[in-house]
Amino acid sequence: MARLSDWEVSALLTRVLELARERAGDHEGADGDRLAIGLRMIEEFSEPFEELLVYVWRRHLAAAVGRMEALGAREEDLHTTRLTVGFADIVQFTALSNQLTEERIGDLVELFEARCADVVASQRGRVIKSIGDSVLFVHEQPVPAYEIAEGIITVIGRDTRMPDVRVGLASGLVVQRLGDVFGPPVNMAARLTAVARRNRVIIDAETAGLLPDDQFETRRLAARPVRGFGIVEPVAVRRT
Repeated sequence: MARLSDWEVSALLTRVLELARERAGDHEGADGDRLAIGLRMIEEFSEPFEELLVYVWRRHLAAAVGRMEALGAREEDLHTTRLTVGFADIVQFTALSNQLTEERIGDLVELFEARCADVVASQRGRVIKSIGDSVLFVHEQPVPAYEIAEGIITVIGRDTRMPDVRVGLASGLVVQRLGDVFGPPVNMAARLTAVARRNRVIIDAETAGLLPDDQFETRRLAARPVRGFGIVEPVAVRRT
């Protein structure tokens, strides 16, 4: 809720400043004008925004109940399920952020998150969270999860206006708590992004075993140390 409130105020801020300049110019009362305009705009938007929040919450609640119902038919532990986890990461974001203005960095991250969310939603997956320059998503099936990974690379990594991305996929049992997911597949997906080449998808051996042989070609890469997992053989994948 704190993040949502910050976003709401930030989204209105540009318009507030424009209106304050038009109304008050640069005279000494400009600060008071900005505050008054801002508070009035928040008050005007509060009712429709609250209605939208309740609607979105109810839709997510219905989806969560549906997932729990489906899970209850398959698993004894309702908090543990088998998923394919994806981790999309902007390449060399730290170096890139040192070259951009603060405004451009914010715009870049917002566009990255929005496009990732659109791709994930198109395959009926779920964005679990955004972590700065990365997005964590999940899907119940490995093939749609791969489609999400390829889609993210298509709409972001191959857009000349956007930076390159890398995507890691890993499958297995994960624990679901408070809208987040935990477990080895989550950590493995994140680690695999450090192995992937620019605008490529790298998967773990379990995901490779779940992909249909007649649709995908997989190739084991050289074994290498992966933090927290020891020596791992990542797998490159592409559609046949």
